[in-house]
Amino acid sequence: MDEFVNKVANSGLITFNLEDYYDRSEKVLFDIKDCLYMGLILKEKDFREYIKTHDWTQYKNKHVAITCSADAIVPTWAYMLLANALQPHAKRIIFGDLQMLENILITEALSKINIQDFAGQKVVIKGCGDLPVPTAAYVEITAKLAPVAKSIMYGEPCSTVPIMKRKD
Repeated sequence: MDEFVNKVANSGLITFNLEDYYDRSEKVLFDIKDCLYMGLILKEKDFREYIKTHDWTQYKNKHVAITCSADAIVPTWAYMLLANALQPHAKRIIFGDLQMLENILITEALSKINIQDFAGQKVVIKGCGDLPVPTAAYVEITAKLAPVAKSIMYGEPCSTVPIMKRKD
């Protein structure tokens, strides 16, 4: 009888799972449009009163993206006032939408990787998973690994799509 050989286990492939770098903290969008008079104008006095009376503790340990989805001119200082009010409570504050927030969080997490740990290695960047890992993460890790890895593949070790193979 032939012995079963696990070729994947013997291949020397390193699986890189981007879900390991995904921030699972709650992410919320603060849309300044709700503070606009008639949905068009930001009145400084009213806005400052809102800043004073709003319950900012609801943002405790959350990542917050600040945006304005209305077609209105919002002065820069309004976003600055929001950031200042959120700062003692929120984990992270950015100007942009939730997708931008996801991209920033994963990029920050990937920046902490010692890329030299993958020098000369065959790396499989794990594909499908349970978390909504943004496409930006796949682009970021590929750009980081390409200069050092022997090869980069996408998918699962048993079924991969070749991305890059060093010709040494």
